[in-house]
Amino acid sequence: MKNLKMKIARMEKDLSQIELAERVGVTRQTIGMIEAGDYNPTLKLCIAICRELGKTLDDLFWEEGVR
Repeated sequence: MKNLKMKIARMEKDLSQIELAERVGVTRQTIGMIEAGDYNPTLKLCIAICRELGKTLDDLFWEEGVR
């Protein structure tokens, strides 16, 4: 499942995939794969991404209808 919420949050912060990747210590390809739904990030990486984007885990990584 694509992570459009993460992509939108990244774009709202005016960050490229490369910039976000550098800030959280991964490659641009990793960020691209997370956004495309092709990679399941670790909790540690999810938290780092949330901190950089000013969002919560629920905001970016919780699937609707799962609760």
